[in-house]
Amino acid sequence: MTQSPARVSTLLQLAAGGAENASAIGAPDLPDLSYGALRALIGRTLASLNSAGIGRGDRVAIVVPNGPEAATSFVAIACAATAAPLNPTYRADEFEFYMSDLSAKALVVQNGSTSPAIGVARKIGVRIITLTPDPAAAGLFTLEAEGEAGACVKGYAEPGDTALILHTSGTTSRPKIVPLSQRNVAVSAGNIAATLHLTAGDCGLNVMPLFHIHGLIAGVLAPLGAGGRIYCTPGFNALKFFAWMTDSKPTWYTAVPTMHQAILTRASQNRHVIAAHPLRFVRSSSSSLPPQVITELEAVFKTPVIEAYGMTEASHQMASNPLNGVRKPGAVGIPAGPEIGIMDEDGKLLGRDEIGEIVIRGDNVTAGYEKNDKANAEGFTLGWFRTGDQGVIDSDGYVSLTGRLKEIINRGGEKISPREVDEVLMDHPAVRQVVVFAMPHPKLGEEVAAAIVLREGASADEAEIRAFAGTRLAPFKVPRKVMFVAEIPLGATGKLARIGLAEKLGLA
Repeated sequence: MTQSPARVSTLLQLAAGGAENASAIGAPDLPDLSYGALRALIGRTLASLNSAGIGRGDRVAIVVPNGPEAATSFVAIACAATAAPLNPTYRADEFEFYMSDLSAKALVVQNGSTSPAIGVARKIGVRIITLTPDPAAAGLFTLEAEGEAGACVKGYAEPGDTALILHTSGTTSRPKIVPLSQRNVAVSAGNIAATLHLTAGDCGLNVMPLFHIHGLIAGVLAPLGAGGRIYCTPGFNALKFFAWMTDSKPTWYTAVPTMHQAILTRASQNRHVIAAHPLRFVRSSSSSLPPQVITELEAVFKTPVIEAYGMTEASHQMASNPLNGVRKPGAVGIPAGPEIGIMDEDGKLLGRDEIGEIVIRGDNVTAGYEKNDKANAEGFTLGWFRTGDQGVIDSDGYVSLTGRLKEIINRGGEKISPREVDEVLMDHPAVRQVVVFAMPHPKLGEEVAAAIVLREGASADEAEIRAFAGTRLAPFKVPRKVMFVAEIPLGATGKLARIGLAEKLGLA
């Protein structure tokens, strides 16, 4: 039975939402794990960690491949200690930075792993715990710790304990540590489940990485709190997506825009799969989904596309278009968890239809960055968290993003929102994908550039694209440089990153 978000304040309570014999976790080629078995696994994990000297408040880095064990180890470890999932593809220097920065007490790696994280853990004195998957069910595992156990605070985590630690992406500065409490993540999971009307009858097909807030909260915790089933894939693969649909029979999936666009390129060959397994909705978050892609997704899957707005500091979801109600293309919806306001540079809250910085406050919002007084002073104003996003709330209460403040292009004093230019260029019939970004200019400071992936079989040149943009945009907004690329460089979570793109494409 789905629990009220207000009553659930720990992950242990969240995991109590499913019926004993109901399926909790599925995965390719493995029997499902029931909720009863998941709860027993959580209990055994608590005992294993406590006996190894790992308890409440201790940070446990998790370096496990995407899949069912990544989901269950996160949930089980976070019920007893503080989970810190890390990207398995990091190099040794990155593992050393992240594990040192978060003061990890232990590292969990899968049996047989050759990850450089192991050597780093031994170098910096972090205990290694080996996770061995049990093929009896998806996500089942045992833990074995190296070394001598020390003292720890035993027992299940309390609402105020830190459940999850993640770093911000650090595109323009040193990554910041974001601690999220048990209450933060449990409330956020409840908010998402309520927004999407998730029930025990739903099955979510998870293609998101499970070291990122989107996958952890929307992909795992929200359906778990509703007592539903989560089908855990090894990671996003457009070539396998429709085979996974056939296997899992999902009612929904959530992804970032680049994943949706890749899925659409395979949709025409898989219409029979879509017809055989109709989805209740498709969800998109983590970056803006172009309205053209929303229209195409809804036409292909014959179901609503729910665009949501989230970030790590809010335990993911902040706003969402409603499942039952008006969905406004170009808007990220109405507040769906925390309070949302628009603030000017001086800390004054603005009214409807006034553009400013989006600010939030609520039970799912972090209490502050760890060991970073400067970031906290800049990030919090009068109890509101400054998101760094520029936006507006319209007369109906819908939130629209006009750009990331750090991504706004300053062309000789003219401020340009890259997203506005993105949406114009996406209307060109030859354009499959586009990202507009700032490139350096010796006199203006910054100039507008665009990287474009063309549709298969389509053609266009720079002059044609610039002429097309010129019919819809003021001259200063028209990209001065248009690059055609086979694919646009993505971050580890599949998101387009405007900041730093000029350097990656050789334009700096």
